[in-house]
Amino acid sequence: MKILLTGICGFAGSVIARGLLEHVSGLQIIGLDNLCRRGSETNLEPLRALGIDIRLGDIRNEDDIASLPRADWVVDCAANPSVLAGVDGKTSAKELLDHNLGGTIHLLEYCRRHGAGFLLLSTSRVYSIKPLADLPVEVRDDAFHPVFALNSQPSSITPAGLTESFPTDPPVSLYGTSKKCSELLALEYGSTFEFPVRINRCGVLAGAGQFGKADQGIFSYWIHSWAARRPLKYIGFGAKGHQVRDCLHPRDLIPLLLKQMTGRPPPEAQETQNRINEGPPSAKDQSRAPDAQIDSSLSSLVPVESPVVSAGRNPREVANQTTPAIVNVSGGANSRMSLAQLSRWCADRFGPHPSFPPAPDLVSSCPPSSKTSESRPFDIPWMVLDSALAKESWNWQPATPIGDVLEEIAQHVGQHPHWLDLVS
Repeated sequence: MKILLTGICGFAGSVIARGLLEHVSGLQIIGLDNLCRRGSETNLEPLRALGIDIRLGDIRNEDDIASLPRADWVVDCAANPSVLAGVDGKTSAKELLDHNLGGTIHLLEYCRRHGAGFLLLSTSRVYSIKPLADLPVEVRDDAFHPVFALNSQPSSITPAGLTESFPTDPPVSLYGTSKKCSELLALEYGSTFEFPVRINRCGVLAGAGQFGKADQGIFSYWIHSWAARRPLKYIGFGAKGHQVRDCLHPRDLIPLLLKQMTGRPPPEAQETQNRINEGPPSAKDQSRAPDAQIDSSLSSLVPVESPVVSAGRNPREVANQTTPAIVNVSGGANSRMSLAQLSRWCADRFGPHPSFPPAPDLVSSCPPSSKTSESRPFDIPWMVLDSALAKESWNWQPATPIGDVLEEIAQHVGQHPHWLDLVS
């Protein structure tokens, strides 16, 4: 099987590439990246050393895509992933759409020409902002929790999170709109030209080696900034850090992608599955051993009975699959955390931060410099995705607890104390 993986030198792309190679014998990966994300260049040569054919190119450039050899599947990890893109003064709205939407069109044309399947990493930010911003919440343990009045909430949102039926009407941000449009185009192309399309709406991705920034990759950014004693502050919603997001390690996506492409785990993964059944490795072991990091993602790898393409079949043969085309994939309610809770974790792990002095009530004791009444465009108090449909359809669930994800990042901080210099 041959895969074209775009955005391969980014955080998610590089983790997924390594994991796929680890568990699929004879897999060929063609990688494409323009290295526009600062820090992504550090992944280029290590990935090439694994035998990956990486081309330096841009999905926005039609000629760059046309020059690529045929692949069986496209895994699209390339995007401008910031919810502030197009309004932050760094990227224009047109540049954002050229990247996230125009690039998708070029990849879909590639799939049409070669009969390749298309796997899109989409985002939780396709969901409507207004009902989320208006969501009744209460504060418990320094975190927002939705208040669900009896019979008053739609079935598309529960304590387990948002389901795939939650509204996607504007406004969702320019970034969210670019991804929603990409989803619609992908489904239309797949239906019209008879190739399989799978859309995975991801929650917040996090893990060691992420090039985190304040507007994207918040868990990594916050931990690295705390350890380096860089300035930090809470923004919006009373400036107390109560906003909640869930957390997913991209290696947990590998079992799902394999199932979506092959319908079953590869034979090479069975020994790993047996080890996982005996118990997952500790966070310390995961951060020390790269192989263990990848293996721990396979706790949900079991054969599934579904008419999904096998490694040796043409993707066109299974274009009319009965499994859902769109699923939420995230850490879910068990991996949710507010910024204030993350600050407490950082204080326990690294000691106090100048912006957040030690006190029993961390939030109320914060000095004015760590708070601001400034609001951030498109911010919402609570975003947790319910991945029950992915569990039901693909027997997939997240494998890495949030504590292990945070500890992995912390271990990376110790090994790379100046990591933020790569991206700032």
